[in-house]
Amino acid sequence: MITGLSGSGKITALKVFEDMGFYCVDNLPAELIPSFARLVQQTSETQNAAIVVDIREGSRLEQLPAIIRELRKKLAVTLIYLDTTDKVLVRRFSETRRPHPLGASNSVPKSISSERRRLEQIRNIADIEIDTSKFNVHELRTHLVELFKPGGEERQPLLISTLSFGFKNGVPESADLVFDVRFLPNPHFIPEFRPHTGRHPKVAKYIRSFPQTQEFITKLMDMLLFLLPHYVAEGKSYLTIAFGCTGGQHRSVFMAEEVKKLLMRAGYRVKVEHRESPK
Repeated sequence: MITGLSGSGKITALKVFEDMGFYCVDNLPAELIPSFARLVQQTSETQNAAIVVDIREGSRLEQLPAIIRELRKKLAVTLIYLDTTDKVLVRRFSETRRPHPLGASNSVPKSISSERRRLEQIRNIADIEIDTSKFNVHELRTHLVELFKPGGEERQPLLISTLSFGFKNGVPESADLVFDVRFLPNPHFIPEFRPHTGRHPKVAKYIRSFPQTQEFITKLMDMLLFLLPHYVAEGKSYLTIAFGCTGGQHRSVFMAEEVKKLLMRAGYRVKVEHRESPK
């Protein structure tokens, strides 16, 4: 069951499930959900189904938490809540030129605020919450396929992004955890290393050679491996760990790459991004 804010990507998500062979229904009236669930149980052709239920339900949306509780007594039900920052939602509505479902008399920001309040009870019972402001369409598709593709092995529900950045350009808004690695010796001041990034073997070897680097990595990994299972238990599906140095070219890049490798060895799904050093 997919719900969440208007403009957060629910229809995109539904198309992903359809491509995976799920029987999909958009905007099914709340009072018909139990009947639909019985059909799923009774037919041998439909083993996996996905539906979108959202603010378009109007006042019937208040019935949804009780309906879900009853369904869970009979079926395996996963409730996915798609969220997005207000800033991203306003931009999306501006780009698509589509009205907000609650926007007959209110501005888009006021409509978003009202929608958040009305969805709060449903959000509180969600099994998985995904912030789609951190995804493009292709990344959202990949994430959902990793989580829900039928017939596959059990998948790690948390997708981690290790991100490097330069403080001179500001802290990235998407960061959940931020670590300042400007305390490490700076390769920028060594002419041989200046043209390269932290991915270059000689630059990485230089940064790794200092005892404070090794000690920081050890303590950081101890903390992350303690925290991550708790994030998973709370239903967090996406985590951005950001590393910042002055220019975002050497120390932060090295750390993002290093932590990615170590987390992957620990069994987590990890991607790396370099904001200031894309190549």
